[in-house]
Amino acid sequence: MDKLYIVMPAYNEQDTIEDVVCGWYKVLDFAECRSKLVIADSGSTDETHNILLKLCEKMPNLIILNDTNKYHGPKLIALYKKAILEEADYIFQTDSDGQTNPNEFIEFWKDRINYDAIFGYRKNRKDGLLRKLVEKIVCILLKIFFEVKIKDANAPFRLMKSKVLRKYIYRFNNDFNIPNIMLTTFFVYYKEKVCFKEISFKPRQGGVNSINIKKILIIGLNAIKDFRKFKEEM
Repeated sequence: MDKLYIVMPAYNEQDTIEDVVCGWYKVLDFAECRSKLVIADSGSTDETHNILLKLCEKMPNLIILNDTNKYHGPKLIALYKKAILEEADYIFQTDSDGQTNPNEFIEFWKDRINYDAIFGYRKNRKDGLLRKLVEKIVCILLKIFFEVKIKDANAPFRLMKSKVLRKYIYRFNNDFNIPNIMLTTFFVYYKEKVCFKEISFKPRQGGVNSINIKKILIIGLNAIKDFRKFKEEM
């Protein structure tokens, strides 16, 4: 059987974190016994971390990283690098806010041998028009800069072969803000074997929603700079 690492960042998710962890922990049964659920929780100001520590007492394959940057992108990079370092065969990333469905993982797992990466596609996402608009703009920019056609660049529901992810993850600084967008781009641009599978995507179940217009504009301007930089390196 293959060794699977399920990785997710967390930040102020005390209302949902226990249910989310319990749901995704069961998914480890599909893989070999050394598989892990790894959660990066740095910066939470509520009870998220204490809840996670209690869960560790009854879940031996749950690991908590508490020494990462508090932001989403850097947490992802730290999680991916840990999974690669510990020789996972496959790495699956999702978020800890309860918007994704663990029951949909099995279809990704069944297809893992056929692809280097399987990315979720949120055709009917239910987390607001603003986020939908941002995703559409991102995909348009990726088409302009990299000439790639991507259905969903940033979905937090992705299964990747560790050995292929390793080729790209070290291109990022540890504080890089949008690793998932660029990883999707790299996989498609360099013609790795990928597919996009439709997933459901619920409204946020709790926690802190940090999105706002000002933040979107800042991230967007920085993203354009990053796209130019990466394109020059390709």
